[in-house]
Amino acid sequence: MIRFFTAGESHNKAVVVLIDGIPSGLKLSLEKISVELKRRRKGYGRTERQSFEEDEFEILSGVRYSETIGSPICIKVLNKDYREQDFLGDKATPALTVPRPGHADLTGAMKFLREDLKDISERSSARETVGRVVAGAICKQLLEQFGVRIGSFVTKIYRVKFDKNYLTVDAGMLIKYHEAAERSSVRFPDILKEKKIIKLIDNVRSNNDTIGGEFVVFAVNIPVGLGSYTQWCDRLNALITYYLTSIPAIKSVEVGLGKKYTDFCGSQVHDEIFYSPKKGFYRKTNNAGGIEGGISNGAPVIVSCSMKPIPTLYKPLKSVDIKTKKSSLANIVRSDICAVASCSVVAESMLAICLADEFKKKFGGDSLREMKLNYKNYQKCLLNF
Repeated sequence: MIRFFTAGESHNKAVVVLIDGIPSGLKLSLEKISVELKRRRKGYGRTERQSFEEDEFEILSGVRYSETIGSPICIKVLNKDYREQDFLGDKATPALTVPRPGHADLTGAMKFLREDLKDISERSSARETVGRVVAGAICKQLLEQFGVRIGSFVTKIYRVKFDKNYLTVDAGMLIKYHEAAERSSVRFPDILKEKKIIKLIDNVRSNNDTIGGEFVVFAVNIPVGLGSYTQWCDRLNALITYYLTSIPAIKSVEVGLGKKYTDFCGSQVHDEIFYSPKKGFYRKTNNAGGIEGGISNGAPVIVSCSMKPIPTLYKPLKSVDIKTKKSSLANIVRSDICAVASCSVVAESMLAICLADEFKKKFGGDSLREMKLNYKNYQKCLLNF
C-alpha cells in the first residue's frame, strides 16, 4: 500500500512529506512537482504570502537519478516565511490566547493541554497541504503510467454557480472543463462568470469577511475493480470521502449525483447497463460517479466537495480568552478571503494518493514493471469476461 505522512509548521523551517510504497522504476519529473506546487499557490482571493512563497523543495531519500528505487521518499519544502523567533530562544513572542471560532485553536489546545494557541495554529494551518500536493504530484505520475488523468474545476463560489452538466459527459468534456478552469484565476470553467466572482471576492474583502464554495474533482480512465464491497473499510467511495474530508475546511463530499438522488425515483437515476463487443459493458449515464457497490465501474470517478468560508476573519467573531476566561474578539491573523480554487488542487492530490494506493493494492508489485504486467493481465481477464 501507499502511505504518506507530513510534518512541519506554517512558519517553521519547512514542511516535510514522507511517502512509502511508491514502486521502483518510476521516472519522476521534478518540473511536474513544481507545477503542482505553483497551481496550489494560485487563485484570486489568496493572501500576499502566496506571492513570495516559492515552495522550493529538496528530495532527501528514495530517488536516484530522478527514478524511484522502492524505498521511502522523503521531500522537504522550505517555508520562506520562516519566523525563527516563534520556535527558538526564550519565547520572545507573546502567547496567543483567544481562539478563532471554526478553527482548531480551542479543541487543539484542550486536547494537547497547550496554553499558547500558536502551538495549534502553526500545525493545523492549511500550509500543511503543501506536503500533500508533493505526494499527490508523485502519485499522479504513477497513475499516468496507466493512462489515468486527474483534474478539477470550481462549480460554485458563494452563490455563483456553474450550471452545466458535468456528470453525464464523456471524459473529454471533463478534461475540457478542467482546462478551462486552468485558464481562470478562480478555476471556474465558465469564463463569462469569472468577472462576477472576482467582483464578489473584492466586495467580501472590503467587508473583512470570507466566502467558500464547491468544486468537482475527477479521475478518468479508471479501470473496473478498484475498491471492494466485501468490507466496509474497503469501499472506494468511503476511502475517497475519507481522504477528501481530511482537507481543512472541507465539510461535505458527494459522489456522483450525491444528495440530488433524493429528488428522483430509482427508475430515473440508476445508470442502465448496456453491452457491445467493442465497448464491453458500459453505461450511457454516470449518476453513480463511477462507483457502484463500493467498486469502480470504469466510468469517470466524479466527486464534488463543499468548502466552508475560512474561519480566520479580519472582522473577528466573539470568543473567550483561554487564560482569563473573559469575553474577547478572536485573533486577527493573515488569511485568505477565498481559497476554493487552491483547495481544488489539493483535492486532486488527495484523490491521486487514494487511487494510487488502490492501484497498488489491486495490481501489487514492488516495481513499476511488475505493476504494469499485472495490470495488463487483469485487462485481458476483463476482455474475456
